[in-house]
Order: sequence, then structure tokens, then C-alpha cells
Amino acid sequence: MGLNPKRILLTGGAGFIGSHVAEALIRRGTKLSIVDNLDDFYAPSRKRLNLQEILNTGSYDFFEADVRDMGALRKIAERVQPEIVIHLAARAGVRPSIAQPALYESVNVAGTVNLLEIAREFKVQRVIFGSSSSVYGISNSVPFCEDDLKTRPISPYAATKLAAELMCYTYTHLYGLTTLCLRFFTVYGPRQRPDLAIHKFTRLIESGKPIPVYGDGSMGRDYTYVDDTVAGVLASLDYVPQSTLPFEIFNLGNSHPVRLAELIALLESATGKKALQERLPDQPGDVPITWANIDKAKRMLGYSPKTSMEQGLRHFVAWYRSTLRGSGQG
Repeated sequence: MGLNPKRILLTGGAGFIGSHVAEALIRRGTKLSIVDNLDDFYAPSRKRLNLQEILNTGSYDFFEADVRDMGALRKIAERVQPEIVIHLAARAGVRPSIAQPALYESVNVAGTVNLLEIAREFKVQRVIFGSSSSVYGISNSVPFCEDDLKTRPISPYAATKLAAELMCYTYTHLYGLTTLCLRFFTVYGPRQRPDLAIHKFTRLIESGKPIPVYGDGSMGRDYTYVDDTVAGVLASLDYVPQSTLPFEIFNLGNSHPVRLAELIALLESATGKKALQERLPDQPGDVPITWANIDKAKRMLGYSPKTSMEQGLRHFVAWYRSTLRGSGQG
């Protein structure tokens, strides 16, 4: 094990991916501090429930604060003296970003700069930034490689994630800050946000309502089970930089894209129910395919996704039925 850090500041820890990362960090013996503003992008009650569930794994400090509030971040950093910052807080979602680009810029770009400033000021050992496969946009080359410079983001969300990556590189170049950018590919699993396809489709199939199918069903996504994503985040804690410029980008995907029509068939199998489908035109901002080349992550992080789509969907449907069905929160 590399750094084996003791004090980690995790932003966005009340969210879907963040709450799973938090549990894994506590299991590692980390002294964990979580920052989350519990915004209303989806029900804050769901995020509070996530925070309660994390307590089943162990204790942590929680600070309700917005990453845009530099004064609040500085007070938190003074108190916890973080050695590592894992920055997952973001305004998420491609489609909502088209309606509110300025909000996405302020949270995802300015908020990230605030965290980088905190890291510089408090001499943090490294910053791990949660980026997105959406930065590749309508790139013609699949599978997507980290060194492909033909990134063409086609939504404000994607553009803000790419801008934040560039700020990470700049801070590494100017101040010697170690920064690792992890490009997540369509993460799913228990606690997934209700607006994302697998959660939304499961809810609609379970209630006998039609699911919206945009385009002809050929759109492909590199769905990645949350446990595999978390394993990649943990591996990035132990990564020892191999150059004098300690900046890297890693794809954390499954490297097996699944077409929308195939996803629906797999969900029908996992739920044992037939999906009703409502055909709709393509959505602006949606890319035709995401597909991760994970050779670099395998080589440098030892990253190796373990969960098949069939397994992952069975886990998700079981979680949905045990936790959310009939609760009004599905």
C-alpha cells in the first residue's frame, strides 16, 4: 500500500458514488471528513439516508457546506487538516446542464478551483477529482483513450468537467500538486440517483408504466457497477506518480458498452417483468456511445472491474425492491 493516508476530506460524500467511497474509506481506517451541501437536485432526504447508512460502517465528521463557499471550506480544512482531498461534489446531469449552464460552471469549475486552492494552501498530498466519460463527447475514436486530445464535449456538464481537469493539470504544473482525474463511465448500483436510466427504468417497469426510449435504441453506454468504480478510487490513493509531473487521467469503466435495447432486455430479465416502451426522438447533449479503454488504469492502478451487467442489475433490483418500492422515494 502506498500513502495509506489517515485524514481524507471527501466532497459529495452524501451522494450515490460518494457514499460508497465513504464506506470503503472508513473500512480502510481513514479519519474521514465529508463535505456535502445536500442540494435539491434530488431529494435531500435520500442523501441524509445515505449519510445514516454510512454510519453503519463507522464514524466520520460531516460538514454541510457548498464547494463554492471558500470561507466555509477554509474553516473545515483548518479543523481537519486533510492529507488527501477526494473531490466528487458536482452539479450532475447532462440534460439539466443545458438549461442551467451558469450554475454548472459555478459549482463544477469554480468549486473545483476552490478545492485546489485549499489543497495548495494546506499542503495536501494529492487531489483525486471525479471526472466523467462525457468529456469525450462526440469523439470518433472508440474505445476512448485518456491521451486522445480530440475531446469534443457537447453539453455544459461535460465542458465543466473537462475545464476542471485542465485546472487540475495547471495546479500540478504551477504548484507541484499531485492531481489524479478519474473519468467515471455511467456508474450504477444501490443508491443510484433517481434520474439515471437504470434507476428510472426499474421504477417504471416495476410500476407498469412505459419507459422513455430516446432514438432507435442503438445508443451504447459503458455501464460500470459502483463497487468497481470505488475500487478504482481506492487504487488511486495508493498510486505512486511515475513522472516529475504528478498528474494523470484514468478511465474507470467496464469496457463493455451495452446498447439501450439490450439494457432494457436485461432489466426485463432482472425484474421478471415486460417493459412498456415509449419511443421518443434523440435528446440534445446525448452522445451515441461511451466506451472506456481501461488499459492504462489496469497497468498503473491495477484496476480490474469484476461485476457483470447481469450481476449488477440483479443487485440493483434487489436493493430497489428492499429499500424504495412503496416508499414514495423510488
